[in-house]
Amino acid sequence: MNNETLIKGRGAQINTHNRFNRNERVYEHIEGLDEEDFSLHSKTEYLEVFPKTIVNKVDSPDLGMAYSMNPYQGCEHGCIYCYARNSHNYWGYSSGAEFEQKILVKKNAAQLLEETFQKSTWEPSPIMLSGNTDCYQPAERKFGITRQILEICLKYRHPVSIITKNSLVERDLDLIIELNKLKLVNVSITLTSLDEQLRQLLEPRTASTVRKLKTIETLANHQIPVNVMMAPIIPGLNSHEILPLAEKVSGRGASSLHYTIIRLNGSIGNVFLNWISKTFPERAPKVIHQIQECHDGQLNDSRYGKRMKGDGKTAEMIAQMIGLARQKFFKDKKLPTLDCSIFMRNKKGQLGLF
Repeated sequence: MNNETLIKGRGAQINTHNRFNRNERVYEHIEGLDEEDFSLHSKTEYLEVFPKTIVNKVDSPDLGMAYSMNPYQGCEHGCIYCYARNSHNYWGYSSGAEFEQKILVKKNAAQLLEETFQKSTWEPSPIMLSGNTDCYQPAERKFGITRQILEICLKYRHPVSIITKNSLVERDLDLIIELNKLKLVNVSITLTSLDEQLRQLLEPRTASTVRKLKTIETLANHQIPVNVMMAPIIPGLNSHEILPLAEKVSGRGASSLHYTIIRLNGSIGNVFLNWISKTFPERAPKVIHQIQECHDGQLNDSRYGKRMKGDGKTAEMIAQMIGLARQKFFKDKKLPTLDCSIFMRNKKGQLGLF
């Protein structure tokens, strides 16, 4: 493993070209000298944006959710494999380092959510918080938008599913406990590896492995339904951890286990290939080959039903291991269904208290 050239605290080590930009920045001079891209070392910048809506309709049959909402775009966690990186291009930024450096903040998210719930046409259905970037990323400590959203969900008695890699979710335990009393919440914790050294390389600014396990235990001890996402499984890097990880999280109180196989869609492929050549140069060819084997010879397969779980022998072996893990450690466990029947449709969200 070669860490000498890595930019500490960041996942992406390059800025990829934004396909929506006419011009591209280059650092190669005709005299043969290369100029360093100092933008890679930039500090995190928070930029306020003003969306007109916050709830997104999810049409993908692979995701098992009807709606999602994202209080932030871009994510300082820096997960090298993140499928959301490509979405930063629509805002004029790179899928690489800028995805981690330029964090777009939707301060009016809670207000927009309340306006959505007030509409007579709104039919309650569980909303995923978040479906793109992490709602408990470091920016949440500063802005508290996710907490405001949970307060609105509690006020209107609306079901919400939370997915995060950050132990900051424990800050909002008071709200989550109240939501859970009404069967309105579940929490998914993404745990990619039990190997802390690997975790630091894959996702440098998420909570540590130890903290994630503690968060799972804390939530479970309060009878809050916890799902663990082993996502993504990367053949040759963390695929051997399926059984020990499943046993560990089940012992901490997790109710279910789900997974995805890595897919390097769009410019994420270039970000990942650059990263793995620096972090695991001796293993890179094997890892890349196995990823391609899961996606019909490519780094990504966009077909519904195949893109999240992969295809071929390697993907089949992973699916079998997940099945065995569920049988051994989650046989009598499952996430309860969220309740959509107690939603308060009145415009002020208070009449149901009387």
